[in-house]
Amino acid sequence: MNFSAAEFSILLPAFVAGLLVTATHVPLGTQVLARGIVFIDLAIAQIAGCGVVLADQLGFEPQGAAVQIAALAAALAAALLLTWTERIWPEVQEAVIGVTFVLGATGSVLLLASNVHGSEHLRDLLVGQILWVQPTRLVWAAAVYTAILALWFGARNRIGHIGFYTLFAVAVTVSVQLVGLYLVFATLIVPPLATRNMTRRRLAAAWLLGLMGYAIGLVVSTALDLPSGPVIVWVLVGLALVWHAVTRPRHSTVASTAS
Repeated sequence: MNFSAAEFSILLPAFVAGLLVTATHVPLGTQVLARGIVFIDLAIAQIAGCGVVLADQLGFEPQGAAVQIAALAAALAAALLLTWTERIWPEVQEAVIGVTFVLGATGSVLLLASNVHGSEHLRDLLVGQILWVQPTRLVWAAAVYTAILALWFGARNRIGHIGFYTLFAVAVTVSVQLVGLYLVFATLIVPPLATRNMTRRRLAAAWLLGLMGYAIGLVVSTALDLPSGPVIVWVLVGLALVWHAVTRPRHSTVASTAS
């Protein structure tokens, strides 16, 4: 399969975006699974999206600082709210996260109801525009992700719940504007879920799975002229199923056969 120079110039920044998101979200996703709060990224990303939509409705430049501040402020508010609810209602935290997501999703719809381009903005928020990511945005995103990873691997045992939710909110705010909400969720959950039975080199395997998903998904979507975000999600899930089948412990298969 041959790609022209123009296609390659589009695919390379898109793959770099996928690399950055995978590098940051896979370790966070492993923690999310361990805590049993799988839908937290959808909730916080959706609230961050509300901040983006609100800033856009107020007339701020789409790529300007005001939009980034609005998105981050909304995400941090959601993160602090969920930190509080986890402390006072730990037994129903997943349900609270679901309600937060629904409020964020419907809030975006209401904010865009009077916008003639509302459906287009909503689609971009959910599906993303990974093929049109700007290299300049990748630079500052890489700087933010580097700081997040440095804090995560250097001090994750000391940052506590508030620190975790804050790092998570910042990561999701940046990522949802790079690749869209669906890819943020898939990258965060699918690779850690596929490698959950591994006891050694799990993180490396999850990173590899994520990168393969982005690489293959971008190539397939370009070759078939399909939306890249949804294709990458499907490829990630397909690779995850294959990976889980291949690495599944033998004793579980034997036990299920014997029963």
